[in-house]
Amino acid sequence: MVTLRIGGYDVKRVMIDQGSVIDIMYLDLYRGLNLKLENLTAYSSPLVSFEGRMIVPKGQIRLPVQIGTDVVEVDFIVVDVFSPYTAIMGRPWLH
Repeated sequence: MVTLRIGGYDVKRVMIDQGSVIDIMYLDLYRGLNLKLENLTAYSSPLVSFEGRMIVPKGQIRLPVQIGTDVVEVDFIVVDVFSPYTAIMGRPWLH
């Protein structure tokens, strides 16, 4: 787990998952960044959780992510499920 600067805030408990093909943000973090559900754009593809359950995302949002001096715009898929993490950064962000 790492701490990243997402949307101008230092965010702890971010997991780096090289096997993930998308970048995930959990709804608790989304609300903690003072973002509103109206700011989300549609994302209609269901996801499969670690437990194998189908999850319908709340939507998608693009936010700046900073690590060190590098800043990258990241498209996060926002989901409303429990997780010990605040976000999961996958291959799109790593590359």
